Amino acid sequence: MRLTIVDILATVFFFTVLAALTELYLAGMAPVEVLKTRLIMIPMMVLTGRPYGAWRDWFFNTTRPTVAWSKSLIDGLAFLTFQLPVYALTLWIAGAALDAVLTLLASTSVLMLVVSRPFGLFLDAMRKLAGVNAG
Repeated sequence: MRLTIVDILATVFFFTVLAALTELYLAGMAPVEVLKTRLIMIPMMVLTGRPYGAWRDWFFNTTRPTVAWSKSLIDGLAFLTFQLPVYALTLWIAGAALDAVLTLLASTSVLMLVVSRPFGLFLDAMRKLAGVNAG
């Protein structure tokens, strides 16, 4: 249970901060818009926080990467294969047109690759700080 809580809290904290900064400074959204967007996204992060952590753990336990570049690769693959379908489903539910979905998935996949390793390191650090092990 503690692992679930840590994974969820790490996900909510990391991506709330990252997305809020992106929305404020890159997209130029108003603070109230950022707050609304982040509040809407919290339930999705709560639902996917632990399942993603388990997915990532499976990738690492299956491949057992030993050097930095291979750990980055595994983090990237785990993140893309889990989060990209979640994002696609979210866009579809929101009613986005197919061409918009494909464009967003292509561009977002690059950002996901960039973010995957820092998030993986953050997740590992939070687990260590909380004294939980993915096993």
